[in-house]
Amino acid sequence: MGDKKKDFKLCASMMCADYGNLQKEVKALEEAGIDSFHIDIMDGRYVDNFAMSLYDMAYIAKVSKKPLDVHLMIEHPRRNIDLFLSRLRPGDTVYIHPEAEYHPSTTLQKIVDAKMYPGIAINPGTSVETVKEMLRIVDRVLVMAVNPGNASQVFLPYVGEKIEQLLKLRSKMKFELYWDGACGPERLLEYAPQGVDGFVLGTTLLFGKKTSYKEIISSARALDFNYLKNEKTQKKIDYMS
Repeated sequence: MGDKKKDFKLCASMMCADYGNLQKEVKALEEAGIDSFHIDIMDGRYVDNFAMSLYDMAYIAKVSKKPLDVHLMIEHPRRNIDLFLSRLRPGDTVYIHPEAEYHPSTTLQKIVDAKMYPGIAINPGTSVETVKEMLRIVDRVLVMAVNPGNASQVFLPYVGEKIEQLLKLRSKMKFELYWDGACGPERLLEYAPQGVDGFVLGTTLLFGKKTSYKEIISSARALDFNYLKNEKTQKKIDYMS
């Protein structure tokens, strides 16, 4: 258990970043030790929301030294996948939602051919059984712990059973397992020791805090969240003053 918790990756959910100076945000997160930048692309059809554009993604790919994890929450991604792949780098990851595509394996093959990591994202309402065959051909599986489409949503506890199922299949199917949504200290403390490979961090833990990115990321890697006590105390002081 002690060894497993040191191996997980931390991904910054860039739809939660400060767009007043995006280059500064990227640099600060890299200096703080983030492992990758998570890019949520939403088309207003597959999910109700619109989020991060093709050009937001391309800009971060241009100025960052770390890999990108691109999460395509769009209908029929195969129709537009080349637009994204042409602006990414070998070694980046692209996730699709299997139910958004008629032939998801064809789209995944395009990602492989572009020398990127193919991944699937699994919604809370999507069962492991319906995507089991695809687990053999992807490198990464992104499990949504909230309904897709917005930041700061409520954690859905039944997702924990899905994580348990996927952890049992991982060694046989050869994929990495990532957590996305409502990822606070309690999720890291519970699921990092179980062997989840990576966590997407948004407003629950990383963005919009008084604590620096470096301190938050260092604490997350050590699973030591004592700084939160100080932050809560400071909030109480601010409120009373």
